[in-house]
Amino acid sequence: MEHQELEPKGFFQSTTAKMILIGLLSLFLLIPLFFVQDLIIERSIRQQEVVEETTSKWGENVFINGPVLRIPYKDNLTKKIQFAYFFPETLNSTVDATMQKALKRSIYESNVFATKMNFSGTYSQPDFAKKNIPNENIFWNQAKIIIQTQNLKSLTDEVQMTFGNQKLVFEPINSNETFDGLESQLFDYATLSKKDFKGTVNVNGSNQIKIIPIGKTTSVSMKSDWNSPSFNGFVSPTDRNVTSNGFTANWKVLHFNRPFAQQYFESFPNLASYGLETDFITPVNEYQQNERASKYGFLVIGLTFLIFFLIQSISKINIHIFQYTMIGVALIMFYTLLISITEHSSFSFAYSIAGSAVVALITIYSFSILKNKKFPVFIGIALTLLYTFIYVIIQLEDYALLVGSIGLFFILAAVMYFSRKIDWK
Repeated sequence: MEHQELEPKGFFQSTTAKMILIGLLSLFLLIPLFFVQDLIIERSIRQQEVVEETTSKWGENVFINGPVLRIPYKDNLTKKIQFAYFFPETLNSTVDATMQKALKRSIYESNVFATKMNFSGTYSQPDFAKKNIPNENIFWNQAKIIIQTQNLKSLTDEVQMTFGNQKLVFEPINSNETFDGLESQLFDYATLSKKDFKGTVNVNGSNQIKIIPIGKTTSVSMKSDWNSPSFNGFVSPTDRNVTSNGFTANWKVLHFNRPFAQQYFESFPNLASYGLETDFITPVNEYQQNERASKYGFLVIGLTFLIFFLIQSISKINIHIFQYTMIGVALIMFYTLLISITEHSSFSFAYSIAGSAVVALITIYSFSILKNKKFPVFIGIALTLLYTFIYVIIQLEDYALLVGSIGLFFILAAVMYFSRKIDWK
């Protein structure tokens, strides 16, 4: 009996062709994945708009520059009235920022705080000799204390201050003045028995507290129940302690640590860039976590398809391209479920629900297309480990790249091991 040779398979029936087709499908699924990423960005922008709106009504960044002594004088040349500004010899401030119940608008929340600031210090005798201004040209009885700030509407109480034996009352500065803030009533500086002062400022705020170290020696002590501060100011704290319950930080700044003088004539300098700055940040918010999760979307799709492809190649079970498409769509649905559930709960809860739903859906679907129990169970375990691995990376900050690289190395090693005997013809 004559032996009949088997007809060779065509290219489109080969393993290589199937792999190319699956690769093209993976690239095609990037289109809906990009739409999901755009949705996350859109919702994040909407959240930022709502946060800015709500915090603008409560209180924006807290900015304090003061107290500054302002004394008018008559210029020798122009014969016009000018102002001289003098900074304290010493300035000591204690700041207590207490986080308040989040402001909520629809599904969006804003983190805000209430600040109580106590300050004290001393003044040395103002020196007009540098400008050759005689004493009779100095209007000592028209002195004022100036406190520069940017959010007068957020003050929650009257600013209280005593200067020597004088109790000062503050009013908003007119818009035509050098800067926005508060000014005291007129007082006679020359008749003060003491040149020391103390006061209190209570103000609502959000995002940031910035204090200008205008004292020749400035000491600032700050505490809060917020556990994610960022110290980005001109000078770092001399010591800090950050725990899960909050933080404390202390600064000490001397006049030769900063590039501005202790007194100015005619105009007041812009010192906003020399502040002791504390930012109340959220390291990774819900939308940032969603965005980071979506960036691993192509990795999840590619690895899932690779698992099915290896099973198909090893077991000789035929998986149609339509079935790959359904699996890919289910993987994309994970991200829409994740963002929608996150907006009504926490990211961790949303991730567990969305991940469990997608893993269960693909595992159940695998029972029908793979016709046995062994491979679907393996797929369910593999997807669970994959989603768990990605969740761990998202939660990490400093070690995300290291852990991710090590994990991908072991995944590559596993793929190389299981694919070593596949016939690619």
